[in-house]
Amino acid sequence: MFQLSIAALVFATLFAGAALYISLVEHPARLELADGPLLAQWQPSYKRALPIQSGLAIAGGAAGLIVGYLSADWRWFAGSILLLANWPFTLFVIMPVNRRLMAMSVSEAGAASRTMLVQWGKLHNVRSALGAATALLFAWALGSTG
Repeated sequence: MFQLSIAALVFATLFAGAALYISLVEHPARLELADGPLLAQWQPSYKRALPIQSGLAIAGGAAGLIVGYLSADWRWFAGSILLLANWPFTLFVIMPVNRRLMAMSVSEAGAASRTMLVQWGKLHNVRSALGAATALLFAWALGSTG
């Protein structure tokens, strides 16, 4: 079980790190670009990040649930629920914005696309918070096992 606990923590930490990097570094820097380059940079970045972040959320959430079941420690369950909550949050809240942005051509970029990308950044901050909270819960649970 210890190895699975470590794996859950690593997956959650990788998810949180990637999400926080996007929220704190990549997206703010991207917002300094003009409208066309802003959209042109976001579109391929999103396509590349999607499978990585979704895979880490599933792996960390599943591993955490198993560890929670085996240990009967609520922190693993709570962290797993937070990490897995990224899926419905992304599908139902962020995905409509993503679809509109992905459907736009760079030549259509303007005030509307910039407004959506500012909104997207705020929504992505929720993903970062969920990931960070999960990593903290998992670290706390792992650190107090003994």
